[in-house]
Amino acid sequence: MKCFVKVFSLICALGFVFNFTSCGVSYNSVKRMQRMEEGVSNPTTKEELEEAIKKYEQRALDLSTTEGQIGIWYKILGTRYLDQGLYGKALECFEKAVITYPNNANLYYYIAICAGYMANSCLDFNAEGNASSSVVKKMNYLSLSEKAYLQALSINPNYYRAMYGIGVLYVFELDRCEDAIPYLEKFLATQTRDTNGMFVLARAYYLTLQFDKAVELYDKIIELKPNEQKVSEAEANKKIVLDAKYSN
Repeated sequence: MKCFVKVFSLICALGFVFNFTSCGVSYNSVKRMQRMEEGVSNPTTKEELEEAIKKYEQRALDLSTTEGQIGIWYKILGTRYLDQGLYGKALECFEKAVITYPNNANLYYYIAICAGYMANSCLDFNAEGNASSSVVKKMNYLSLSEKAYLQALSINPNYYRAMYGIGVLYVFELDRCEDAIPYLEKFLATQTRDTNGMFVLARAYYLTLQFDKAVELYDKIIELKPNEQKVSEAEANKKIVLDAKYSN
């Protein structure tokens, strides 16, 4: 008998879901169901109105708490995907999370990173020889990356990771070294021993013909001695800059 009751209940539940999703339940039906759940129906007296407000306030609080938690879950899931190098999946999660938290600078930073990586995945996968479509797609991702970095910095102007990120984007992807320089200079004003930032800024100086500033940064990297590879790279780059300077 108990087994029959469970099966019957399951059939009824599935039937309700099917009817709700496929046949459609009217707005009034949903409204009646909500009123039944809350125990509030056509309040008229002062006491009934006050009771109705309390119950619906609690429902609103529950909904807002749920929405906030969903946003947090999307952010956590996005960071997990990001750690695994699944940038497309991560980007989808961060885009959903930012709808809930539109003033979160970290989310825009993560979106910028993912979009930058996705730009490099834009290939002609159908082998149709149509390079223009893949180029457009790549530029759209790079544009998204730039906008996300700028949004992060508009929320938090001292967000040094976003400063570095947009500097790299401008120097290596968008060929806008002059735009990169102010961000990278501000970045190094606080991250004074970050040799990665120094390399990027030195390259921006070199490409904008500011050779002395580039040499100064390479000398600083050599002085800091982060590791043998970076020191060797800084020495080689310094020679290239000096050759360019004295050949002009």
